Parts: sequence; C-alpha cells; structure tokens
Amino acid sequence: MKILSPIVAVVVLFLVFSCNSKSEKKEEELQKTTVKVVPELKITIDSVEISKFYEAYPKLAKFQKGALALYKKKNSTQLWLDNKGIVEFGHTLFNKYKGLEQEGLKANFPYNEKINPLFENTSENKLSKVDTDLMITNLYIYYALKVSGVDEKTTRSLEWLLPRKKVNYQVFSDSIYKKATISDDKKSKMFSQYYKLRDALHQYREIEKKGGWKTIEVGEDFKNFKIGDSVAAIGQIRERLYISGDLKENNKSNVCDSVLIGTMKNFEVHHGFTPKSIILKEHIDELNVPVSERIKTIIANMERCRWIDPELEKGKEYIEVNIPEFKLYLIRDHEIALTSAVVVGKAMTKTVIFSGMMNNIVFSPYWNVPTSIINKEIKPGMAKNKNYLAQRNLEWNNGAVRQLPGKNNSLGLVKFLFPNSNNIYLHDTPSKSLFGSESRAFSHGCVRVQKPRELAIELLKQDPKWTPERIDKAMHAGKENWVSLKKKIPVYIGYFTAWVDRKGELNFYKDIYQRDESLVKLLTEE
Repeated sequence: MKILSPIVAVVVLFLVFSCNSKSEKKEEELQKTTVKVVPELKITIDSVEISKFYEAYPKLAKFQKGALALYKKKNSTQLWLDNKGIVEFGHTLFNKYKGLEQEGLKANFPYNEKINPLFENTSENKLSKVDTDLMITNLYIYYALKVSGVDEKTTRSLEWLLPRKKVNYQVFSDSIYKKATISDDKKSKMFSQYYKLRDALHQYREIEKKGGWKTIEVGEDFKNFKIGDSVAAIGQIRERLYISGDLKENNKSNVCDSVLIGTMKNFEVHHGFTPKSIILKEHIDELNVPVSERIKTIIANMERCRWIDPELEKGKEYIEVNIPEFKLYLIRDHEIALTSAVVVGKAMTKTVIFSGMMNNIVFSPYWNVPTSIINKEIKPGMAKNKNYLAQRNLEWNNGAVRQLPGKNNSLGLVKFLFPNSNNIYLHDTPSKSLFGSESRAFSHGCVRVQKPRELAIELLKQDPKWTPERIDKAMHAGKENWVSLKKKIPVYIGYFTAWVDRKGELNFYKDIYQRDESLVKLLTEE
C-alpha cells in the first residue's frame, strides 16, 4: 500500500475539513432561514364555556356580566394565556392582588385555593386552560372592583351621595389587550388624597410593627400640664410624640418645656383642637388612641377616596366642605383662595354628604322655616305665647312661616344656594359664638359659614358691579336681593375623618356621625 507523504496528507486533511466546514455552514444557514412556525394559541371561550364556569364556581356569579363583555371584545378567545403559559401581565395582576393589604384591603378572592396554584406553579393546579383563563379574568374583575371601592348601592346606603367614580369594564379591558400597566404608581387614576393616605397607612403600620405607643398614665384628679411641670407622664408624652414623628428628637426629659408645648400645639391643630399653652385631659385621651385604631380610620378614609372621581379636583373653581373638620375651602386654580370655619348639622339632623352647583347668592334673605321646625318648635311656642312670632321677627306667608331679613335672621345677612332635594345651603348666622367651639355640630342640617362676607366677595370677584362696598350695602339693606352667579360653582360636601393637608401633615377628626365603624366592618368582613 502506497503511503502518502506528510505534505500530501496535510493537504488531504485540509480538503476534508474544508468540505465539512462548508457543509456545516450551509446547514447552519439553512437552519437560520428555516423558522419553526408555532401556531398562535387560540382557546375558544364563548358564552357556553362561561356559563359552565359559573355553574362550577357560583361565588363568582356577580362577575359574569363583566366577564362576558371582556371576552366578547376579544372575539371569544383567551385573555391571559399564550403558548408559554400565563402572560406577564397576568403575573403583574397576581402580584397587585397579593399586595392589596398595602391598599388597606384584604386579598380574599373567593377561590384563593384555585388561583394561587396557577401562579405558584404547584402540582395542585388542576384547572383546564379555559377555566384557568376564566379564573384569572374573575380575579381581574375582583381586583378592579376592590380598588374602585364598594358599589354605589352600598355607598348610598351609607348616605354618601357625592358623584361616584364609574367602573367601566371596557376601559379595564383595554389594559388587558394592550398589556398596559395596572400599577397606579403614576398617581393619576385615583383621587389624589388616596395616595397620601396610603403613605400614611404604611407609616402607621410600621409603627404598629414596632409595638406602637404606650398609654400615657395620669391620675383621675389630673387637670393639666404646663411649662415647668415635672412628672413621669411628661416623659411618656414626649415618647409618644417621638414615635408618631411629631417630635423630631426625644431627650427623655420629664420636664415640660416650650419645645414640648409647641409640639403639642401642632398635634392639637391636626387633631381638631384649638391649640393651647397647656396640656389637658382631652389631649392626653387623643394621644392614647391606639395606633391600631388610627390605622382603621386611615383605611376607612382610603375607601371613601376610592368613591371620588379624580376629575372633580381638576375643576378650575369649586367649594369643598369637610363635615368632621368643620371647615370650608374655596379652591381656585388648584390653590386655596379662602378657608372658613363652619357649623354643621347635629347628629339628629346630619348634614348630607352630597354635591350641587351654586347658582345664586341671596343678600338679606328671608328664612323660610321648615315644616319640621314649625311643628316641633314654633307651634308649641305660639301656644304658650301669643307674641311668639313678632318677638322673633317671624310672619305667616301663604300658610307657612318665614323670618324677616335682618341681623337677627337665622340665616344671617347672606345665603348661598345650590338647588338640591335635601334643602341644604350655606349661610351666615347671628350665632357667631358657636364658631369658637372645637366641635361645631349645632345646625338643623345646613352649613353655617364663619366668613360669609369674604366668601361672597370671592365668588363675585369676576363681576365688577359687585364691589365689596356694594356687597356690604346689600347684606345690611334689610330687603332680600337675589344675585345670579355668572358661572355656576360646584359645591362638594364630604366626610373625611383622616386627611393629609397640603403641607403633608396627617390630620384626624372626630367621627361626629359615627360613620367609620360600619365602613371598617364592611371592608374587613368582605
């Protein structure tokens, strides 16, 4: 056998490897140009499949209408699955659902035992692809409703008549189809106060995790603390204020000094008190409200924020009244143009939570006495005193009773009308001393304004005919004078017992109509 020389052998090997290399390259190029086409996953989910699902999972029946609308828009195909499994947006939804506690809500989807295995990749998942997609759709609707607040029927039963933010499943569905975010980090989907309270909730839950604050102990004969007093309870007050962040540094001194009094004044302002230079028993009681109760209050007010349409606060000019705060604000161009103390309805004659459009200011108004007051107060008074009407500047008018204009008129010198079925309006009052009270629930339901003249001047600012001098004259004319506003102004009367102000300070107010407890119960028992 003829043996190849070393040189020839090298040439042969080069040719072999060269040929092999060329063939491999051709194969690689062929693989690159040959794309394996995997058919797009298409699962039919029509009304028949949907009906079967709700027969199997009756606790979700209230979501059926919403689910039908979502699948109809997608031509009866799946929303959450592709060839690889659950789409990324589905996992985002699940994470948001698991984080509901951060929103002051409970994550208690009716079929948690079915939904959790879908995302945790456990062997416990026995659902078909159709049922998997439907289960996630129901989780989506559940989540959407949760973060939008309880339904309108429920809020009306809670006597909340402000305009509700609408839940539109078609709008929600756009998030699914576009795989858009359902995160609210941009802080634009909700009433802005919601996000401020959510931050406060996180802060107070952190305080709770660390043990909260201890009860400040004072004797039954306690009257007050003032600068210079030295007792263990003062050190406890200092510690309590430090834990809540009201006091920046804690020197642990048991001596009451100007720093502590200054901090307590700020605390009093943000808890509905008139600030004082002494610490009273009522202030100690407020300090002793447990952090767990404060958390409940924050959660209740976050829920109220879910009901508010965020478009409301985008208005150029509007009036807002917060009943528990006893305050009115005129907002113009997103800034506070006027603040006034108000008196609101007593517990038996609550001021209604609603909105209206202010269209008229009435100077030197008559007061048309409500039938209920005529029956309960005026008729019994007339039976005892034949001069009852004249002594109170009252007169009969077409079978009713009205009070003549003047400084002693129950509506004062001016009223502000926004037509509504509750017959609620804003007005002046001759009883100015009531504005000095910390709790101002004294009226029959209407809202008495401490600064009616200033409010009238602000509302008529754009009308050159109505100068402050002319307004003063009209208020004291003793003759009723109706003025139509050139532009109607929205008035919102709300009820918030926790509120973060524009300086970022968290405020708590007394639940004067006892509305928080039933709302918290509703949220925690769902």
